[in-house]
Amino acid sequence: MRSLMFILCAMFSLCTLGFLGCAKSQPAATSGDTTAAADHGHSHDDEGPHGGHIIELGTEEHHAELTHDDEAHRIGIHLLGSDAKTAEPIDAESVTINVTVDGKLTQYNLPAAPQEGETAERSSYFELVSEPLCAVVCGESESPNTNARVSIQIGGKPYVGMIETGEHDHEHDHEHDHDSH
Repeated sequence: MRSLMFILCAMFSLCTLGFLGCAKSQPAATSGDTTAAADHGHSHDDEGPHGGHIIELGTEEHHAELTHDDEAHRIGIHLLGSDAKTAEPIDAESVTINVTVDGKLTQYNLPAAPQEGETAERSSYFELVSEPLCAVVCGESESPNTNARVSIQIGGKPYVGMIETGEHDHEHDHEHDHDSH
């Protein structure tokens, strides 16, 4: 009976994880902070203003949008405000995506790529060309054991957002023109 309860609990947990959106997140763990992303009473489009996946940061204070160009292997992170639509420039030279494949951690730093009206010191867009990173975030990794998360410092506070690494069952136009090219 005990093993049946364990199996049922495990199946419920897996089903619950399956209902999570493309890129859910939680606030970065800080000393004494055990707050998880709460039901925030409003919804966002699954697709962001640049055609990418929305990643919640914190308790809806900020959002990130992950874009990728599969052919060019370009990965982009757009920082957005609480409405998940408005660009939010931050004081950062780069943002980080931490990837674990089969237990091996690799860190990718995406440098700032200021958009029109932004400066190198205050950007809302970060970009990197990397075939291995693109394979993971596009769901094309050869390993089924992948995990990715974006780490961002905003106003001195750390945020971590989970990135879905499985195959996507929907199509997006991932080729975007950015003013930095």
